[in-house]
Amino acid sequence: MRRFILERLLFLPVVLFCISLIVFLAIRFAPGDPAEITMQQFATEAEMARLRREWGLDRPLVEQYLAFVKGAVTGELGRSFFGNVRVVDQLRERFPATIELAVASTAVSACLGILAGTLAAVHRGRWLDHVSRVVALFGISMPVFWLGLMLISLFSVNLGMLPVSGRYETRLVLEPVTGFLLLDSIINRDWIALQSGVRHLLLPALTMGSYAAGIVARFTRSSMLEVLGQDYVRTARAKGLSERIVVYVHALRNAILPVITILGLQFGTFLGGAAVTETVFAWPGIGKLLVDSILLRDYPQVQASALLLAVTYVVINLLVDLSYTLIDPRIKYS
Repeated sequence: MRRFILERLLFLPVVLFCISLIVFLAIRFAPGDPAEITMQQFATEAEMARLRREWGLDRPLVEQYLAFVKGAVTGELGRSFFGNVRVVDQLRERFPATIELAVASTAVSACLGILAGTLAAVHRGRWLDHVSRVVALFGISMPVFWLGLMLISLFSVNLGMLPVSGRYETRLVLEPVTGFLLLDSIINRDWIALQSGVRHLLLPALTMGSYAAGIVARFTRSSMLEVLGQDYVRTARAKGLSERIVVYVHALRNAILPVITILGLQFGTFLGGAAVTETVFAWPGIGKLLVDSILLRDYPQVQASALLLAVTYVVINLLVDLSYTLIDPRIKYS
């Protein structure tokens, strides 16, 4: 186990180096000049040259990249081109919102996907199986931005049940403790803020979770069909155990391993791929910050946000691999 973890951790710097280099070069070779975007059409060439020199953009690319790597190692990622605020402070402020949305979306996809996939496997070939597969295909095929707009139109505009955008009502004042709105609401015993946070979280979480639920349902169904044909399942039924215990205690526990892999990958995808959902719902997370920074060619912010998401994704995948040994003690890493 220790050797496996050590090998994965030693591989981490290589992955991060490749990602940092790709992001660094991609944002710099993209059309657009941050100095020109900042000054717009009112600045002279001399003023824009001064701004580029102040930001270090007049130095060779190798020096700029080495400065970025040094800042990433020391934890000082510089200041944003727009607003002159520390990049680390913006990440610290925005990342909890993305974590909350990713956790809620993963919970939605797990509950809906595992339940639908299990029911489809148990009732194989029946109407419930066909309905589950059609709904799963619908969820996979549905564009996230379109689904988000349809949910806003239904639950916010027409029914008036849920808010359109934001993380909570702006009139509320909540003392930050951890940065996680729901957790801070519980710590401060502010149940109004907790209710507001949950209501604002429902639509974006349902939007992202519905897409992943279709994938989880299909994997759960195929894995459950394979497990339900095993000898130990027939033995459990022959012993007189109820069908519910056979399915949810014996079969599902062994069929859940590939599903956990999918959920872990989806959680990492939610962290990095939440940009569309966060933009649609004006959710103040890393995804929206990354999109805004790319549009403004804010090099330090883009580099730091992408690197943070990459580190989180790699760590999550490592934790998913390690969780196998807790679910199935027969699995050993050497």
